Amino acid sequence: MAPPISQMKQQETIAFLNRPESYGLDELAEVRCVQTHGAFIFLAGEHAYKLKRDVRLPYLDFSSVEKRRLVCENEVRLNRRTAPTLYHGVVAIERQADGRLTIGVVGGTSGAGGEGQIVDWLVKMRRFPDDALLSRVVAKGPLSPQTVHDLADIIAEFHGAAEKSSAWGGADEVARIAKGNLESIARYTPELFDPVAARELAQATLAAVEAQRELLEWRRGNGFVRHGHGDLHLANIYLDDGRPRLFDAIEFDDRLAQIDVLYDLAFLLMDLWHRDFRGEANRIFSRYLLRTGDMAGLGALPLFLSLRAGIRAHVTATMATGVEDNQALRAEAVRYLDLAAVMLRPRPAILLAVGGFSGSGKTHLAAALAPMLGPAPGAVHLRSDELRKVMLDQEPESPLEPSAYTSTISGQVYAQLRQRAGQALDAGQAVIADAVHNHPGSRDALTALARHGKVPFIGIWLDADPDLMAQRIAGRHGDASDADAAVMQRQVASGTGAINWHRINAAQPLEVKLQKIQTLLVKHALC
Repeated sequence: MAPPISQMKQQETIAFLNRPESYGLDELAEVRCVQTHGAFIFLAGEHAYKLKRDVRLPYLDFSSVEKRRLVCENEVRLNRRTAPTLYHGVVAIERQADGRLTIGVVGGTSGAGGEGQIVDWLVKMRRFPDDALLSRVVAKGPLSPQTVHDLADIIAEFHGAAEKSSAWGGADEVARIAKGNLESIARYTPELFDPVAARELAQATLAAVEAQRELLEWRRGNGFVRHGHGDLHLANIYLDDGRPRLFDAIEFDDRLAQIDVLYDLAFLLMDLWHRDFRGEANRIFSRYLLRTGDMAGLGALPLFLSLRAGIRAHVTATMATGVEDNQALRAEAVRYLDLAAVMLRPRPAILLAVGGFSGSGKTHLAAALAPMLGPAPGAVHLRSDELRKVMLDQEPESPLEPSAYTSTISGQVYAQLRQRAGQALDAGQAVIADAVHNHPGSRDALTALARHGKVPFIGIWLDADPDLMAQRIAGRHGDASDADAAVMQRQVASGTGAINWHRINAAQPLEVKLQKIQTLLVKHALC
């Protein structure tokens, strides 16, 4: 089988880059080439070198040496925002007078004097271990809670600092993406995709774009369209000394990266959801919203998630066409198409509150419940302990002084929790309100909030023995709650007044508590 035309055009360069001596390595050293739709990445020693393919596709154009230079420079510039030590810079491949090819140095030309003819350009990067990619990490098991928190925090900080743009990203641009998706899916219908499923997805997608048109335009005009990453899935995030780093942002078309920040985040959430890491998807989602407070855009999130799944459907279908044993890829493409449809199917919003004294296990239960409620990626988990820290401009896991726990501040925290809950409910998202809720006024206010939002309300109160709560409090490490056993004992002594919520024994196993709550959800036709 002949190599692709783009590979034939660069055949000499590729052969050169496949040789270890081209990098000054021993001739027995290994050089590994990883191919993507737009590049060849050569892993050599401590570095990685990315060669852009000489190719023109509907969405990118690398068809000249000058275009490849510009896009290499853009890649380095954009990705240094999130991975500054990963990207060394752009280097030239030059042909010397004697015909040899050489690799230049960052900020200059070749080490042979810089008098050669430039043949092509490379992005030079620091190499990291293959198993540092989050796509490899999740293949071995769930992400750690610390990685989940760090990842959400890093994305929120990145979006907060990213350049605002109003050129693209609004309703017309989302419609263009949707139509492009559907046209690409149609190319594999009916050979791969079911025609009825493809037609129903097309109808639902275009209807969702029109339904969210006003919101999308409002967000474009109010700073929520920014120059983000554009391709933010697990294979474009790696662990650098245990800390997540975003890399390989879209560099070839600003239009694909100057997007709504929630559309940027949606790729990661969809990727985790597709891989059945729904708890991780929900915790990143809730933590991101904790940091940003961006509840107003949640009405567009199902559309964003569906578009991301649709993109993966046709991209995976394209990948399958170039592979002989492609049954796994074909099945994966169909799964993505099914997910794109599921993301657009409405699910009822609900306000569910989990209350109990400190140490009763509220947060553990709420985190397990959240992915089960409402549209993907589940309910917004609003935890008063975290919200208090953010409102006081502190890190969620940093301890606060006792002065941060006055009745006045606590009242403000509960008010902010209800305000955020109301915004999420108005957008059609489910909410879990995780707080002590030991005062009747707090509980009544949540009932009134659900009534005002015309959504069902379920209140869960966890009954726990003080000794059990003290034991759980003593076992906490790096948690957002500052409550110690003395605080818990004062809560118990203060009492709660009459509780008309559903009472559950906190000592029961998590599975038993979840089953009891699921029974309540079924009763309300919410599960």
